[in-house]
Amino acid sequence: MSVPAAYLSIILIWSTTPLAIQWSATGDDFLFPVMARMLIGLAICLLLLAAFRVKMPLHREARLTYIAAGLGIFGAMFCVYWGARYISSGLVALLFGLTPIVTSIAASFWLGERGFTPSKLLGTLLGLLGLVAIFGSGLALGPHAAAGIAVVLVAVIVQAVSLVWVKRIAASIPALAVTSGALLLAALLFALSWAVLEGKLPQTITPRANWSIVYLGVFGSVLGFNFYYYVAKHIEAGQIALITLITPVSALLLGQMLNGEVIQASVWFGAACILFGLLTHQWQVLSGRARQTG
Repeated sequence: MSVPAAYLSIILIWSTTPLAIQWSATGDDFLFPVMARMLIGLAICLLLLAAFRVKMPLHREARLTYIAAGLGIFGAMFCVYWGARYISSGLVALLFGLTPIVTSIAASFWLGERGFTPSKLLGTLLGLLGLVAIFGSGLALGPHAAAGIAVVLVAVIVQAVSLVWVKRIAASIPALAVTSGALLLAALLFALSWAVLEGKLPQTITPRANWSIVYLGVFGSVLGFNFYYYVAKHIEAGQIALITLITPVSALLLGQMLNGEVIQASVWFGAACILFGLLTHQWQVLSGRARQTG
C-alpha cells in the first residue's frame, strides 16, 4: 500500500473511533471493552502473521519497539477509555488534535527534527488558547468533565512520546509485526489491570456495544495501528501527527449527528483555535508539499 493511501485510511478510521469508544461502554466498567478490543485485535494479528508468513523479529531493537509501541497503546487507551466516560466523543477527538504539537516538541528534543520556528511557536500558543477554552467548558460541565479532559490530555502525551520513541529506535520491522508485538503487550497489561481493578464480566452488553468492540478491534486496532506504524517508517513524526488536523472536526460532527452530543460555543472556539494553530504550526510542511505538487 502507498503511504498516502495508508495516511488517508488512518484519517477515516480514527474519525470514527472516539464515537465507537463511547458506544462500546458497558456501564461503569471501562476496562472490559478495551481489553476485549485488544484481545480481538491480537487474535486477528496473529492469524495474519501466520497467513502471510510474516516473522516477528526478536532482536534487541525489535523488543524495544514492541515495548515502546505497546506501552504507548496501553497508556493512551487506558486514559482515553477512562476519560471518555465523562466527556463527549467529539471532545476526545479534539483534544487528540493537539498531538502534532506535542509530538513535534518531543521530536525536536529526542529526534533532532526541526525545532521551534516563529510559525510553530504561534501554532503552539493558539493550541494552548484552544485548550484553555476547552478546559473552561469542562469546568462548567462539572469536576468529572474537567478530570476527563485532563486524563485524555495525558493520553495525548503518552501517544506522542511513544511514537517518537518508536521512531528513535528506528528498527526495520514489518508494520504487522510491530502491531502484533504492541497488541500482545497491551492486551496482557489490560487483562492484568482488568483482573485487579474490576475482575468481573459485565452483566449485560448491548448489541451496539458488542459491534463497537468488534469494530474497534478490527479497524481501530488491527488496521489503524498497522497503517500508523507503516506510515511512521516513511515520514517524520511531526508529519504523521498531521492526521489529527482533519479527524477532530469530522469526529465532532459525527458525535453531534449520530450520538446527539451538544457542542458548546466555547468548544467550537477551542476547536477553531486548535485547528488554526495546527495549520500555523505545520505551515512549512504543508506549503512544502504544495510546492512539490505544483
